[in-house]
Amino acid sequence: MDNLTNIGTIKDILSRHGFTFSKSLGQNFLINPSVCPKMAQNANIDDNTGVIEIGPGIGVLTNELLKVSKKVVAIELDKRLMPVLDETLGEYDNLKIINADVLKIDLKNLIKEEFEGMNVVVCANLPYYITSPVIMRLLEEKLSIASITVMVQKEAALRLCADLGTRDSSAVTVAVNYYSNPIFLFNVSSGSFMPAPKVDSAVIRLDVFDRKQKPKDEKMFFKVVKGAFIQRRKTLSNSLSSYFKMDKSAVNDILDKASLDKTVRAESLSIEDFIRISDLMCSIDL
Repeated sequence: MDNLTNIGTIKDILSRHGFTFSKSLGQNFLINPSVCPKMAQNANIDDNTGVIEIGPGIGVLTNELLKVSKKVVAIELDKRLMPVLDETLGEYDNLKIINADVLKIDLKNLIKEEFEGMNVVVCANLPYYITSPVIMRLLEEKLSIASITVMVQKEAALRLCADLGTRDSSAVTVAVNYYSNPIFLFNVSSGSFMPAPKVDSAVIRLDVFDRKQKPKDEKMFFKVVKGAFIQRRKTLSNSLSSYFKMDKSAVNDILDKASLDKTVRAESLSIEDFIRISDLMCSIDL
């Protein structure tokens, strides 16, 4: 169905199905007709690509993805939207809609069953409240996906795509860069949605890759990253000492062996710096 960004069309469809917006689910439907085609264009999709979409809403983005991909599997938590999606997307035979929670569904099995022989990408307009949990789950499970193209709150987009070694970087910046190459694509104003949120959004793409240089223990690596940023105003020495309950002199010894100054702060470090620290931490009894 076309005109899914038309306010009149949206109101008519939702009214007929007795649908009202849920604040708890972060529901904001796109009414800017240029956004979804641009997202689909930037998602690296061809005719042998399968797409996982999260939170299709009434199917505005889904409609564009179906035009350019081999198959779309849309995961929607709100069961009230099932009959709406049947109406708006019923003409397509390369679509499967699953009423489920993306944070609980078996994604590895879904990819295996639904996308055999295809390249797989994720493309979604993510509700703000689940942005980080969803992105980190997609990355940490090391799924067979090539990229993740998502619309998120602009503040989150800037943090996820910040350059490592700068003040804007954070623990989640390091984590995202560990698994992927993040790219800031374009801004989306709050007026592009109904109802309009209080903040602007942005679209980013994470090009997933298999890291060649890996730490001895990934769990320790991410503990070090978390500990380093948990008190980001403090020096790395103080933050790690506090987080791991270690004597500061022992932490300084590790930093010295990692060729880092004891006054350095977490925001100044590279992935390689964190790997060196975590590998050294593995050699001591915590």
